[in-house]
Amino acid sequence: MHWGPPAEQWLPGHPGEARPEGGDLHAQYSSYAMDCGQTSLEPQAKGPCVIAPVRAVLRLRRRVCVLRKRRLLQLGTEPDTGTGALGSSGSSGALRADLDQPKFFTFDSLTELSSRTPRKKRRRRSRVVLYPETSRKYRPRTERQSRAQRCLLLLVAIVGFQVLNAIENLDDNAQRYDLDGLEKALRRSVFGQPAAVGRIMALLRDYLATHVHSHPLLLALHGPSGVGKSHVGRLLARHFQAVLEDGALVLQYHARHHCPELRPVQDCRKELAQRVADVVAQAEAEEKTPLLVLDEAELLPPGLLDELHGLLQPQRSHHFHNAIYVLLSGAGGVEITQFVLRNASRMLPPHLHSAGNTQTEEELHSSLRELLAREHPLWNTAAIVPFLLLDKPDVVNCFREEMAGEGFFPEQALAEQLAEQLSYYQVAGHEFAITGCKQVVAKVNLLQHKPAKAEP
Repeated sequence: MHWGPPAEQWLPGHPGEARPEGGDLHAQYSSYAMDCGQTSLEPQAKGPCVIAPVRAVLRLRRRVCVLRKRRLLQLGTEPDTGTGALGSSGSSGALRADLDQPKFFTFDSLTELSSRTPRKKRRRRSRVVLYPETSRKYRPRTERQSRAQRCLLLLVAIVGFQVLNAIENLDDNAQRYDLDGLEKALRRSVFGQPAAVGRIMALLRDYLATHVHSHPLLLALHGPSGVGKSHVGRLLARHFQAVLEDGALVLQYHARHHCPELRPVQDCRKELAQRVADVVAQAEAEEKTPLLVLDEAELLPPGLLDELHGLLQPQRSHHFHNAIYVLLSGAGGVEITQFVLRNASRMLPPHLHSAGNTQTEEELHSSLRELLAREHPLWNTAAIVPFLLLDKPDVVNCFREEMAGEGFFPEQALAEQLAEQLSYYQVAGHEFAITGCKQVVAKVNLLQHKPAKAEP
């Protein structure tokens, strides 16, 4: 903002003369007015004061001029190394010329003017974050967690929940059939066959763990006469009828009764196929697993074996896959008898037989599978369970069980006496019954016809 000529034209004195800093400007202005023949303005001012703003402007102008002159004098007195004496004279002339030029008033102070000089920008260095040794280091939040990690954790939680739910469903499906109760009944009623009972229960537990299957379960119980195959078949049928609450879901097929020799094989084949289809269809509707027991399977004609083999194929409808077939057969009984007699010295005692002899059992299974596969390919898909010969203590237990069932007191001495009437294989300190418990029922029935002893 330009305020006109310099203050030296308003006040008396030489233009280059220095004015005192702290003097009364008002007094100086009054003396100047008197010299000019004018009277003082203060006594005569009765209206609004116009001189006060002028005084303030003059005071500020005077102050700025004094400070500017001092700054210029300080710059002129500094030695100039580049130009010498010529430079000093030139600077004084430039100073006088600068003083004669009109000035422009600004409100910027010297510090603000000096701060406006351009400075070089300093490059900031990235600070290295130092963690104390005792503190715990953390990654930035953007690197520590991401949406992908959260989605992965959610997926793992969902899969784990589904697995736990599937395990609970498996337990519920197995509990429906009460396999623990079935195992207790078999071990209590079937004597001398702990290994066979254990294998049957293991196969049933594995198959009944779920309701959906890719193929049916085929159990083939083989052994000589009187070792308990038919007894196991009856116990299985009785148990499944109780747990399924429907006797129609348990099919018992006897070769001699349902397909005698005089009946055409084609009719037997159609009847068997129709009965099996009805049972599996009803079981599928009720979401249950049916049981089909075929006794005396060694007497079945080849046509029926072919039909049964076709029912087990994976190409059949899915509801045929959800079924348990139990074949009771005396095929391979001679081989089992010879194997037991030949390995009697390696056989375990009855009370330790549940542990089993793995090597001996594997040899027996492999030999039976080779023998039965030559007769029909059906046995290749079956789980073969061999029933061994019964020792004499097992036969005694059979007598006691039958006596209790017929209403007699199961006396140990009487049971041993009845067991002595049977024939045995005596090998390596063992006595194996030739006919097993086949004649136990007939012997116990004879006790009912004996007259009671007269008391003295």
